[in-house]
Amino acid sequence: MIIVLKKGATQQDIDKLTNLVTAHGVQVNPVIGTELTILGLVGDTSQVDPNRIESFPCVERIMHVAEPFKKANRMFHPEDTVVDVAGVPVGGKRLAVMAGPCSVESREQVTGIAQAVKQAGANILRGGAFKPRTSPYAFQGLKYEGLELLCAAREATGLPIVSEIMSPFDLDVFVEKVDLIQVGARNMQNFDLLRQLGRIRKPILLKRGLSATIEEWLMSAEYILAEGNPNVILCERGIRTFETYTRNTVDLGAIPAVKKLSHLPVIVDPSHGTGKSWMVEPLARAAVAVGADGVMIEVHNDPQHALCDGQQSITPDTFAQVMADIRTIAGAVGRIRRKGAHHHGHIDHSPGGAQLPHPRGPRHPGPGRGADGGGPGPLPLRHYHRRSGGPAVPAPAGGEPPGRGPVLRRPYPPRRGAHQIPGLPGPGL
Repeated sequence: MIIVLKKGATQQDIDKLTNLVTAHGVQVNPVIGTELTILGLVGDTSQVDPNRIESFPCVERIMHVAEPFKKANRMFHPEDTVVDVAGVPVGGKRLAVMAGPCSVESREQVTGIAQAVKQAGANILRGGAFKPRTSPYAFQGLKYEGLELLCAAREATGLPIVSEIMSPFDLDVFVEKVDLIQVGARNMQNFDLLRQLGRIRKPILLKRGLSATIEEWLMSAEYILAEGNPNVILCERGIRTFETYTRNTVDLGAIPAVKKLSHLPVIVDPSHGTGKSWMVEPLARAAVAVGADGVMIEVHNDPQHALCDGQQSITPDTFAQVMADIRTIAGAVGRIRRKGAHHHGHIDHSPGGAQLPHPRGPRHPGPGRGADGGGPGPLPLRHYHRRSGGPAVPAPAGGEPPGRGPVLRRPYPPRRGAHQIPGLPGPGL
């Protein structure tokens, strides 16, 4: 049940309704927005008299929630949830890019990949330390040593790390070392693990189960939310169908469906979704186009000799091409840039970070560019609209409008990956 309050309802009104409802053993979750205030009721609401509730002058209407998931329901939380992963926002208008090796193999391997994906635009480093494998004889990961190597890569690059937890017994070490704790597809319905993850405040990445319905997926998220942890990110990684050509079947239709049903951010893993490296790029583009809040991509410096899932991993060079493509699509679907993004390079948003070089090297100096070719020169220029077909125009005498720095635009579309698309962020999107 949801109680929608009239505009202008006071805290005293909310308290009176809350006291009335909780007297029947029902939990109340208030959501106070800029335009709307609602009270979400969780529990056995059969003892709550709706007529008595509607008699309160502050009550606009009462709505009954048909779905079994309550706290994950958009009716309970109309505004999109944005999860903060060590300073990287996931959800809303932001686009998160998680990239890295399927499995951590060595310090040199994971740190080198981390540096490469960051320069290309990733803002979260993924890496497996504990690997759930179908065969007990397959490589199971470096485990605790792998976590230490991920922490070293984070220290070297400033990227937050996401890694998969396998057992509730490892929760303390994951809380200490990992920024985003991943629950894999096989553990989506490990309810004891989900409950314990709900008692912490670390962000949780919940992957969809091998054959889980959307409702089952959201009910698993409900386990975490019900225990008090609101920081849940959903991940579509493909489900098992009758098709055998691909590893799994990526359900892109689940993205708008989840967006309609829930306020939680949702990302797509095209690497596990297809099991084929050459399909990662088109599926990543498609994921952003249908409204995903981010992508998770496996990147390896030598996929042919990877200890795990090399067939679905792409190289750092290919990843840079993928980033160029999804930047374009992200701009088309209205994604906004992060504060501090730069048009001619990538900004290190870690504390004390510096600007990283452009992935294709420094630019040649030209009119309006600095001596290093990487930024605007003394002549302020307006933002160029690439569809106008006109040249860049000098700004008026008063300078640029407040909040908009001078940026040079080419009078023709750039080569693929040559520079960032206007209005999109540097590292990540």
